[in-house]
Amino acid sequence: MALPELIDSHAHLDADVFDQDRDECVRRANVAGVTRILTVGAGYGAESARRAIALAERHDCVWASIGVHPHDAKLGVEVEELRALAQHSKVVAIGETGLDFCKELSPRADQFEAFERQVVLALEVRKPLIIHSRDAGNDCLALLQRMGAAAVGGVFHCYAEDAAFAGKLREINFRVSFPGTLTFKKAEIVRAVCKDIPLDQILVETDSPYMAPEPHRGKRCEPAFVALTAAHLAQVKGLPLEDVAAITTANTLKLFSNMR
Repeated sequence: MALPELIDSHAHLDADVFDQDRDECVRRANVAGVTRILTVGAGYGAESARRAIALAERHDCVWASIGVHPHDAKLGVEVEELRALAQHSKVVAIGETGLDFCKELSPRADQFEAFERQVVLALEVRKPLIIHSRDAGNDCLALLQRMGAAAVGGVFHCYAEDAAFAGKLREINFRVSFPGTLTFKKAEIVRAVCKDIPLDQILVETDSPYMAPEPHRGKRCEPAFVALTAAHLAQVKGLPLEDVAAITTANTLKLFSNMR
């Protein structure tokens, strides 16, 4: 019986922890039914973006996003280089960008500036946004509304708000994505929120190498593990895994249309 087709909509394959077996991780993902991986190049100026594109060039099943993470906002946004990189055929999104008021590794003023500049870039190159939001949901939403980000849409990855907030995101053409936290034994609130969000607004991700799902929690996460999160999502929704895989895959391809 064929495995259901899945997409890992958010991974960080350029992370150093994959240096010894990166290609093997991609192979294991394919074996697990993960036919596409979006590796997020959003750190250290444009360095991570360049690495993400190189990975996408090496693997037919890998695509890339480019941007500056809010943790690195203090380093500035190299808009001209990002604009040039955004023209690559395997770059499907801008980000991850957004606001992080939990760790605040960059000053808030720098985060807002970097976020705004990347929204402008996304609108210019007509590619969706990947949003990182921690303790900053209302601020992220207000900025996206003000700047007309609905024209390109996007996704709030590692979704951490409630179902009502997801309804507001739907109004501006944004989806939500759940990683391995959905499987954690004490994550009842996350599962309750997920249950109340329509499946046609949901993507699945790993955020590799972080937040490995059960039973791998505490270990390095990798794209193959998105199958475990999808299986748990199916349990939450009371649907067959095949249906959940088909719908989340369609949702992802609708958002990141260049991945087809």
